[in-house]
Amino acid sequence: MKASLQRKIMRWIHIVLSIPVIGYIYGPVAHIPRAAMMVKWVIFPFLVISGLWLWKGHLVRRWFRTKFSIVAVK
Repeated sequence: MKASLQRKIMRWIHIVLSIPVIGYIYGPVAHIPRAAMMVKWVIFPFLVISGLWLWKGHLVRRWFRTKFSIVAVK
């Protein structure tokens, strides 16, 4: 998979996951117990992880590439 396609997919995941968080903040989602728990414990962590991946994912991939290539050479 090309890096540009992976970035587009992660960007859209990030955008789509932000919609329920906006609903939680500005809408009635906070008053619905199941929806509120879903936003707090499932959607928000995935939103944070996807944001961090968009921001620093290239460094994580580079670190794993060098870490596992050194192990394979030994």
